[in-house]
Amino acid sequence: MNNMLATTLIAVFSCATVACAAGSYNQGAATPDLADVAPYPAASEGQVRQVIWLPERSNEDLLSVELVPGQVMQTDCNSRSFLATLTAKDLSGWGYSYYELSDVKGPVATLMACPEGTEKEAFVAAQGDNYTLRYNSKLPIVVYTPKNIELRYRIWSGSKALKSAVQQ
Repeated sequence: MNNMLATTLIAVFSCATVACAAGSYNQGAATPDLADVAPYPAASEGQVRQVIWLPERSNEDLLSVELVPGQVMQTDCNSRSFLATLTAKDLSGWGYSYYELSDVKGPVATLMACPEGTEKEAFVAAQGDNYTLRYNSKLPIVVYTPKNIELRYRIWSGSKALKSAVQQ
């Protein structure tokens, strides 16, 4: 009887340990320490490491994450943006990716004559390629940006229904 109880307890604790290790970040829980996931490098001089922890969702294959780096600044009626390069890097030996935002230029703006009173503070986003990533709640999204850049993001979703193209 004692052997059976001990075996059952070991099995229960083993399953619980595996479930905790394989589970993803729980939005209601405290933010995990990035060092507990993998040895991501520290931010270099002039950079900050920004981390996005995504909640577990059903049908994650239908979701994507758009990174929106930028800055809050004084604007007017002109359209403004930054230009920047987002590069994916491999975390050697782990098979995980992290991202570096570099070559931030701008802001660039249109040159319209704005009426008085159109000045306001607004978030000005950077434009570039590869800012949309696959949704994966199992791993954090780690992005190294210049210190003066804020990282925002939005979640995009698709439909399970597929439509057919028309042959012409």
